[in-house]
Amino acid sequence: MPEVYITRTSSFLPNDLISNEEMEDYLGYVNGAKSRSKAIVLRNNKIKGRYYAITKDGVATHTNSEMVSLAIKRLFERNPEEIKEVDLLSCGTSTPDQMMPSHAVMVHGWLPEMDSIEVVSPSGVCCSGMHALKYAYMAIKIGDKKKAITTGSERLSRVLRSEQFEDEVKHLVELEQNPIVAFQKDFLRWMLSDGAATFLLEDQPSEDGTSLRIEWIDGISYANQEEACMYMASEKKEDGTLKSYMDYAPEDIMHESVLTIKQDTRLLDKNIVALGFNHLIKILKEKNQDVNEVDYFLPHLSSFFFEDKIADILESNGMGIPKEKWFTNLDKKGNVGAGSIYLMVDELIQSGKLKKGQKILLAVPESSRFSYVFCYLTVC
Repeated sequence: MPEVYITRTSSFLPNDLISNEEMEDYLGYVNGAKSRSKAIVLRNNKIKGRYYAITKDGVATHTNSEMVSLAIKRLFERNPEEIKEVDLLSCGTSTPDQMMPSHAVMVHGWLPEMDSIEVVSPSGVCCSGMHALKYAYMAIKIGDKKKAITTGSERLSRVLRSEQFEDEVKHLVELEQNPIVAFQKDFLRWMLSDGAATFLLEDQPSEDGTSLRIEWIDGISYANQEEACMYMASEKKEDGTLKSYMDYAPEDIMHESVLTIKQDTRLLDKNIVALGFNHLIKILKEKNQDVNEVDYFLPHLSSFFFEDKIADILESNGMGIPKEKWFTNLDKKGNVGAGSIYLMVDELIQSGKLKKGQKILLAVPESSRFSYVFCYLTVC
């Protein structure tokens, strides 16, 4: 079987960097009041900047699929005609612009200069970008494709706007009577960011730049034993199951902010690190992989709150990775969900720090129902 290489990367971040102080100018004030959870969440996640594909009035400046297409165009700035050689487009996101058509075909629609090719849209949350990568990796590995584009992206700022919560604040006194409900619905407003990034995959390394050979990609889901933690277009019932937006009356969808993104923070803290990183330890042992050979560890962090927790669990299992080998851009670019790992890899390559033979370990946890994908790369 051929080897598979990431031969080029690119990214697109909309508009200007937005500081913590400016966030509510863009996201708005729920019921006219400043958020009571914002300062707490920002203190824990340590994010200092992020990007939104909206104006301060909440008007969209870019769609999700448009941002991806702009990132893809940057892959071919030196040779625009090369885009016609691509034979697979694989795009992952949590936040497609619509339920139908699929996200990847909408991206394809922004690229009339591309040929008619196979297009696939893995669904999911943070891991969807890695599932897109694995599909493209396998397609090249078996010799079915020669040149593939794989992407991760998000556009959540519109659903984080205050008007998405206004009707609920007016109708549900529960938000005042039970502060944890308010926190769970407000929590993610201060975590998430918009953007897109892409990889070009080929069966040969680049002749004039840094390439990353994909050694393996390994994923796992714990949905068979854990209930949903992060969810959208649904509400969580007392028994832990989800009630779909399709089962609500239209007026209740707004009254209960069913379409907003929510997270059960109690489940998050209990499971997100333990489940995924115990599995990573198992993978490394099965593959007889010496963690000391890792030169760069790129964990997708939703918050720096989890950084020490991950370090502790690796250390306690004799697989500690020194902090000087960790690489993240969460503080500068925010949590871009499915796009975060792509943005990290792109920034690391552009930094010029990589040397041939170095090893890179990627780790992407997804809290929606506790899924994880890990990937091991060699610099070529």
